[in-house]
Amino acid sequence: MRDKNKVFHLAIPCKSLDETVDFYEKLGCQLARRYDDRVTFNFFGDQVVCHLNPDKIDTKPKMYPRHFGITFTKKEEFDQCLTLAEERCLPFFQEPMMRFEGRQEEHETFFLIDPSNNLLEFKYYQDTSMVY
Repeated sequence: MRDKNKVFHLAIPCKSLDETVDFYEKLGCQLARRYDDRVTFNFFGDQVVCHLNPDKIDTKPKMYPRHFGITFTKKEEFDQCLTLAEERCLPFFQEPMMRFEGRQEEHETFFLIDPSNNLLEFKYYQDTSMVY
């Protein structure tokens, strides 16, 4: 298990700092720092840095293999995130669905797409032993 003194870090490209800040703040992520070439967020307790790099934007994003996100261990938190995304009209790449239905690894999931075509997955496993 991860100790609280460790934070996962992910760096991704973005095409516009203003659009990026708007999206991630609507998602509930706190803006930690802003520079001329990047913004850093508290992304559900981890660090996501969006570097201004409009030439590196994926114009045809696909869910697999390139995405990132959060796996919730509490159903209420998953539902709250989904409700927030819907209420704030965040763009869905994949509407909420159930994967591997009837199997031990069954989980609820949805994907959002940020303004720079980065794909974010949010999921919840009823059986928390299947998280890893």
